Amino acid sequence: MKQDRAMVQTKALTKVYGDGASVLALDDISLTVGEGEFLAIQGPSGSGKSTLLNLIGTLDHPTSGQIVVDGIDVSKLRGDALADFRREKIGFVFQLFNLVPTLTALENVLLPLLPYRRGLKFNLKERSQQVLEDIGLGDRLSHLPGQLSGGEQQRVAIARALINSPRLILADEPTGNLDTKIGEEIIRLLRQMNQEQGLTLVVITHDSAVAVHAHRVVHLQDGRLLEQAS
Repeated sequence: MKQDRAMVQTKALTKVYGDGASVLALDDISLTVGEGEFLAIQGPSGSGKSTLLNLIGTLDHPTSGQIVVDGIDVSKLRGDALADFRREKIGFVFQLFNLVPTLTALENVLLPLLPYRRGLKFNLKERSQQVLEDIGLGDRLSHLPGQLSGGEQQRVAIARALINSPRLILADEPTGNLDTKIGEEIIRLLRQMNQEQGLTLVVITHDSAVAVHAHRVVHLQDGRLLEQAS
């Protein structure tokens, strides 16, 4: 982990939902994630974990405050500039695998970049195949999601997140739909990518067995940051 450079910085980040009976989802969150760090975010349901992850990932806009990702103030980006930044810099892994059931593993991985394939600096199909092989699914390229185990489906989702060589991986309960053994395999895979590729990894989890792999754990409650532990 490179301690001297921040991959993510949030400053006085606040998010309010609704106009009338408004809900304060995040309240003055200032957080720094170092380049190459594996950060786990924990807290009870409704504490603001997913809201924070969505803001960092540019899937939502803050009510106030600043978000800087890889040196860019993303809270100022809009339209195509925002979409391009998200596609080039960030990979997402969710609890629900979000795979298209009628597409093969290979097709699910390359699908998000198909509209941009002519502008890519690599062969999309070849890279998709290579990423799947790298995470142990080289013999599952032509399998449909229904022909894969839960762990294999999550690996496909991880491969899809890696297809454009992102600097930052955001994972929301990536082991939540998996049994303990398979969940451990998935988190070890993410940890391996963090160590070997230097990817910055931010993971939301309720599972202490997942958090133990992180460099650091932060806790949210009622939209506020409670503590930062090493």
